[in-house]
Amino acid sequence: MNMKDIKRAEKARIQKNLEYAKAGVAFVDIRRTYISDDAVIGRGTLIYPDVHLEGDVYIGEDCVIGPGTRIADSRIGDRTKVMNSVVLESRVGSDTSVGPFAYMRPGSNVGNECKVGDFVEVKNSNIGNGTKASHLTYIGDADVGENVNLGCGVVFVNYDGTNKFRSTVDDGSFIGCNTNLVAPVHVGSGAYIAAGSTVTKDVPEGSLHISRAREVIKEGWAKKSGLFKKSKK
Repeated sequence: MNMKDIKRAEKARIQKNLEYAKAGVAFVDIRRTYISDDAVIGRGTLIYPDVHLEGDVYIGEDCVIGPGTRIADSRIGDRTKVMNSVVLESRVGSDTSVGPFAYMRPGSNVGNECKVGDFVEVKNSNIGNGTKASHLTYIGDADVGENVNLGCGVVFVNYDGTNKFRSTVDDGSFIGCNTNLVAPVHVGSGAYIAAGSTVTKDVPEGSLHISRAREVIKEGWAKKSGLFKKSKK
């Protein structure tokens, strides 16, 4: 492609963005937005610079698509915010927040009024309405119900080195921070998983699951072993 062809393509891209603007889409920088020919964007949606909408993309009304976001072959509901994130072949409901720095891999479906927070990865999973994973969580090959809380550092352990398995978390459950859910497991509705647990067995509805090693404190161990370093102030 020579320079003349590049300029022609750039002009056509900006003209397309202007057509979206006339239809009610707002741009922070109309020259730094890249939209495929198959994309549909609802009125009132605000698009920040360096956004890439690739393939068959649908974005609802009154959304906010933050800077550096890439959305490919996906559907985004109304009034949803996607900030600095990647969404691939997935569906996100209305009034939901994604990011910053979230990664939604193919086959993911997130409901309405959900939160997929910073550094959360979702892969081939279903997440029900009102469920929140605020940060640093991996949700892979899982079916998560409505109004579930997934704490920081929760990992759905879905791969044993040969095969992948699914796990299910029912409505209203609370999964504490740094929990490992080793698939296949089923957490019943309203169950609580204590922080730091590794779950390898099904958890009945309304239960509390705790799996922690007994804490041991050996006073003076660092000095006796010669490893103690006094703080310099």
